[in-house]
Amino acid sequence: MPGVSMHIPGDQKPLKGTLLLALGALGVVYGDIGTSPLYAIRECFHGKHAITLTEGNIFGVMSLVFWSLIVVICIKYVIFILLADNHGEGGIFALLALISAGKRKVPSGMKSVALAGGIIGAGLLYGDGIITPAISVLSAIEGIEVATKDATALVVPLTCSILILLFIFQHRGSAMIGKIFGPVMILWFGVITLFGLGQIVKEPQILLAVNPIYAYEFFFANHLHGLIVLGSVVLCFTGGEALYADLGHFGRKAIRLSWLGLVLPALLCNYFGQGALLLGHPQFIANPFYGLTPQPLLYPMVVLATSATVIASQALISGIFSLTQQAIELGFCPRLRIIHTSHQMKGQIYLPGVNYSLMVACLVVVIGFGGSSGLAGAYGLAVMGTMTVTSI
Repeated sequence: MPGVSMHIPGDQKPLKGTLLLALGALGVVYGDIGTSPLYAIRECFHGKHAITLTEGNIFGVMSLVFWSLIVVICIKYVIFILLADNHGEGGIFALLALISAGKRKVPSGMKSVALAGGIIGAGLLYGDGIITPAISVLSAIEGIEVATKDATALVVPLTCSILILLFIFQHRGSAMIGKIFGPVMILWFGVITLFGLGQIVKEPQILLAVNPIYAYEFFFANHLHGLIVLGSVVLCFTGGEALYADLGHFGRKAIRLSWLGLVLPALLCNYFGQGALLLGHPQFIANPFYGLTPQPLLYPMVVLATSATVIASQALISGIFSLTQQAIELGFCPRLRIIHTSHQMKGQIYLPGVNYSLMVACLVVVIGFGGSSGLAGAYGLAVMGTMTVTSI
């Protein structure tokens, strides 16, 4: 593949090193997509453009979620996009650099189109990096409203406090953060797997939704509304671009190992568990994720979910650091202070100016919207825009 580096620092490590990087990837790369079950299914059936809760629609949405994860993440990103690195680095600007330095001649008009698309995609990814911490942490903290309505006034102040702490600790680097967050994410994925499986056992017919015919019938029955709901289904793979943006941090092997070995099975179990819950208990439509949680474990689950969503924010923050460094190297961004936080992995960096700019923007979004549902539409638009540009 011309212009593509087939050797990435993280890929040349022995098995033990790869496993450690895979653990770190759980804490940095997969925090975002790993916490999507908090709001993705809820927005399909209880959001601004929600679809009617019927058995056919439940099967249709589950089918769309399943095939979205398989086609978009497994096939597009894990198999193909991860191959297109630029000297070990991933992201939209890495693709632009490949076009500029490639051995094949590319018409100047096409280069201009690619340049414009890359800048737009980068802008969307920056927007994603602002919205991700806001919607992720808000959606978890809102879980306390399930336990008691008296806590509603605490949601925004708690969210802002947590985000400030997250950005303050960025200077320690993604390696340090990954070591801390990795074990927490293993616990998170294990818990959501068990809760999902517990409900699937009660309503095993939900597994029939892996048949793509249910997705076809969903669109046939709902027409334009079905396409609108697809914007909520997109939320199930938010953070997918982080697999590519964080390629320089962890390497292909670690990213693929953690996705196929733990993240994908856990997500599918929880999503199908939520679908099974709605089949038997439609009263949980307002928050099917917490509906899976046994009542005595509700408060501990809110704490775990909050921890996981803090980690979710890390995926885009570290990706944006890498993106900004590439923009500087390509001349699209003025020079900024860059601090290397690891002697082993050159891709692990920290940019103080970018970090605190993101923090201010996140706080403005949290205070301005005051809730996660209002952010869902903008989040889906940013995610789809970024992924579309990468595909082009």
